[in-house]
Amino acid sequence: MILIVDDDVAIRASLSLLMKQNGYKTQQAASPKEALELAQQYRFKLVIMDMNFSIETTGHDGLQLLEQFKKRMPEVPVILITGWGSINLAVEGMRAGAADFITKPWSNDYLLQAVRTALSLSEETADAGDALTRKKLDQQYDLVFIVGQDQELLKILKKVGQIGPTDASVLIEGESGTGKELIAEAVHRNSLRKNQPFIKVNLGGISSSLFESEMFGHRRGAFTDAKADRVGRFEMANKGTIFLDEIGELDLSSQVKLLRVLQDRTYEVLGDSKSRKLDIRVVCATNRNLEQLVEEGKFREDLFYRINLIKVRLPSLRERADDIPLLVQYFVGNLKKVYHRPELQVSSRALQWLKELALPGNIRELKNLVERTVLVAESNVLEAEDFQAQAQQGPAKPGDKTLPAVGTMTLDQIEASMIKKSMDFYHNNISKVARALGLSRAALYRRLDKFNIPYDPAD
Repeated sequence: MILIVDDDVAIRASLSLLMKQNGYKTQQAASPKEALELAQQYRFKLVIMDMNFSIETTGHDGLQLLEQFKKRMPEVPVILITGWGSINLAVEGMRAGAADFITKPWSNDYLLQAVRTALSLSEETADAGDALTRKKLDQQYDLVFIVGQDQELLKILKKVGQIGPTDASVLIEGESGTGKELIAEAVHRNSLRKNQPFIKVNLGGISSSLFESEMFGHRRGAFTDAKADRVGRFEMANKGTIFLDEIGELDLSSQVKLLRVLQDRTYEVLGDSKSRKLDIRVVCATNRNLEQLVEEGKFREDLFYRINLIKVRLPSLRERADDIPLLVQYFVGNLKKVYHRPELQVSSRALQWLKELALPGNIRELKNLVERTVLVAESNVLEAEDFQAQAQQGPAKPGDKTLPAVGTMTLDQIEASMIKKSMDFYHNNISKVARALGLSRAALYRRLDKFNIPYDPAD
């Protein structure tokens, strides 16, 4: 049953009729007091509530009611209804635990989609007693193109499979090269939209002046260089999924335009005043810290909450080093066909060496290293030395050759700094740090004690 809370009888009646036409039972409340009384009598699965119940329209009553709902029934999702001019109020509500917010006047289709998504997500229950296995996940979901057996990765893949059938917006975070695009594609392939388009957009490569033309399309003659009609990315993705990569690179003016589309699910083609409806699933990705960008005023908080209904954080490759041999074998298996070398294989010593290798570029860097090695190796058995030769030829990272100015640091200070950085990079794994610095474990322990760098003596 769904609880509808609004002081406007017409809105209550409209929402109640819409819900009943789509198979949902409802109860109505005209005030916070009445809503709380009903919450004691019935077990609601969802609440749809307005944010203003007083002449001042500050939203204070709505926020207070939301807080009481979250205390009494924290597992029940709450969808907020607010005007576009009160979007900041909706953001406050999202901070307080609301599941979603809808602006007036709403689209019935979009509101129903939000209701179905909120109910689906609240009904999902994890099988805590069952150990996750790759075989079990592959039987349930379409994940065959993602390589790995690390337990943290399997938890992510299970989450992806569970949220796939919903229309929840997904934000994928992770370092460059961790496979964010593959996860976005997995969301699409496990959704009800899997037979519809999956459109990828690299927002970092679109200038603010071209944003509207690229995303919404334009009519011939809409501006000076518009010599022909252009179909926008949103129109291409309609009924399917749009993947907005590098969303953290989007400038503030473009963020406002994007928020309007994601909120209203309508857009206008440049040069055409006719408003068009949009039915899409939105998946975003970034290697930047959006919460920090919000604090710095570089990313809109309302857009952040709109795209952040479900968050997926991908681990770096160094956090799932046991998957490196699997990935190497997968890449080599593909390259056997590409380069017509069916006898190719990788020695166990080479796999162990690659497992210990620092790969700041993650899966992308590993893939490039394997391909370079296959291209130049004469033997069909790839040894550690083959990979070492190609790793040394990799591009220098910014700061690789940067040293402090003469006289600014002593050798001891430089050595201590490098050990601290290595300890952070390898998460205090003594064996890996010692190997990376060319030291024995005993020599590393002596230096850790010398420079008062904390470590676990049991390691």
